[in-house]
Amino acid sequence: MDSELPYEFREHDSKASVVWNRTSVTQAMREQLNGHAGKCVWFTGLSGSGKSSLANALEVELNRRGYHTMLLDGDNIRHGLCKDLGMGEGDRTENIRRVGEVARLFAEAGIIVITAFISPFRADRDAARALFDEGDFIEVHVDTPLDICEQRDPKGLYQKAREGRITDFTGISSPYEAPPQAEVTLKGAEHGQQELLAQLVKRVI
Repeated sequence: MDSELPYEFREHDSKASVVWNRTSVTQAMREQLNGHAGKCVWFTGLSGSGKSSLANALEVELNRRGYHTMLLDGDNIRHGLCKDLGMGEGDRTENIRRVGEVARLFAEAGIIVITAFISPFRADRDAARALFDEGDFIEVHVDTPLDICEQRDPKGLYQKAREGRITDFTGISSPYEAPPQAEVTLKGAEHGQQELLAQLVKRVI
């Protein structure tokens, strides 16, 4: 059966035969319609650092000001797009790869896409950055000390990791590679949310 298909559609060769389909509506046209540029604001930080709360607050503020936004949250993505992935290093890398590609599509639609993921590995974040033009990827490091994150422990994950019930847990049994030069670094234990939000808004818009 496979031999009857045109060469470019045979399953074993499908990856090599994929070509890019150029569309007529460009990102610039979508941005003009929206009234602002599309970009990605990528939050990274330890579990409990406050990145999800800040990402949500940023979207609320941008929405209030009339910006078109989309928030991609780590837990929510695991319910759909990445529900087939585990928590090992390889699956976590694939999780971030998929998120990066989806974020790029939203940015091309002229939307400010906000992502909130631990994304502990520098190479994975750099790969996501490489999908965007210069200036369209804003890395936000929510730099909250491990002991503070562990005190907060809103989901009880640190305790489970300490007890050995969770493996490959960032900060305990798996490393977190902090960004050396993030566009924005927020000290999550030193400032309140409103002050941190003000810093973000200045950088994003």
